[in-house]
Amino acid sequence: MSAALSHDDLKENIIAVIRTCYDPEIPVNVYDLGLIYGIDIDDENNVRIDMTLTSPNCPSIESLPSEIQNKVQTVEGVKSVKIELVWEPPFHTGMMSDEAKLQLGLM
Repeated sequence: MSAALSHDDLKENIIAVIRTCYDPEIPVNVYDLGLIYGIDIDDENNVRIDMTLTSPNCPSIESLPSEIQNKVQTVEGVKSVKIELVWEPPFHTGMMSDEAKLQLGLM
């Protein structure tokens, strides 16, 4: 890891990579969709991402978490990545960014 890369910079790089992952049924990236509930980075740069899906029956339940894990693992400075699927609070459109709401015609 580069000594100049702070946890904040690393988190921003992680978010940028997550924004390249899209729910296959909705043309919005998963970060702006509000599916990422938390990104925690420990002192050794192990990353834990708490995320949800639009529903527990989402057909992307197998592919989307592993896609995010694989992409985040490529971020310079990341030691390991663990994805935790969480269902509380349940996803709702209020979790979307304003950009995502505009893109989907909800604003």
